[in-house]
Amino acid sequence: MTFSVLAACGSEQGSEKAGVQDEPLSEADLERAVITDADLDGYEVERILAAPSASRRTADPAECAPVVQALGGSSGFTATARVGRMISSKKHGSGASMILSSHSAGDAARVIDAFRTAAERCKTFKDIGVDFRYDEVALQPEPDHGDESVSLRLTQLVADSEDEEPIRVPFAVVAVRQGTTVAMFYEFNRPRGPRGTDPAVVPEAVIAAQLNKLGKLSTAAHGTVGPVMSRPSAS
Repeated sequence: MTFSVLAACGSEQGSEKAGVQDEPLSEADLERAVITDADLDGYEVERILAAPSASRRTADPAECAPVVQALGGSSGFTATARVGRMISSKKHGSGASMILSSHSAGDAARVIDAFRTAAERCKTFKDIGVDFRYDEVALQPEPDHGDESVSLRLTQLVADSEDEEPIRVPFAVVAVRQGTTVAMFYEFNRPRGPRGTDPAVVPEAVIAAQLNKLGKLSTAAHGTVGPVMSRPSAS
């Protein structure tokens, strides 16, 4: 954002939303914070590439681009650092790919806002880069993770031509902001796999393990009162 007045206002509001952790983590910090096999029973964790540059993936309509970008674990905002992991179940259950992104306080909040807004407005759209369509875009009840979070399910339509009956591939995305770090989890079901056309799911165990480890690092690095696991529900 180049307009100084708007940028200043956005940065101030973002800082208020970011909570206790107001300094972006470095790549070395993220590497210490990302989960490993030792943090998660029953899963294997492998490194995947993640660049700090803003995603250039686009959509039709254009306002749906944040959802397309989140399907790759990224956003339209440049990060201070990003690290990625693929988490696979040892028992052939659901796993997830995950990208941890470190941002300024303002941008971390904007990543979540942009994703939520696009998910609310876009019920069907096209990923221009790979020419896939998506439909059945549906926000899920907001999970109580981190400082704020968004959960989304949608279906990818895969076909070689417009006349061909598309294969329907269920996807799930969960985006969580914890301080100035955004965790993007995404998963899909293979159409001919054991879950077939069932809704895709990001395992809660994976999300909880990652946020717990990230919270512990934030506590040590910034002297906060403790890890932010989830927000208490309203009574």
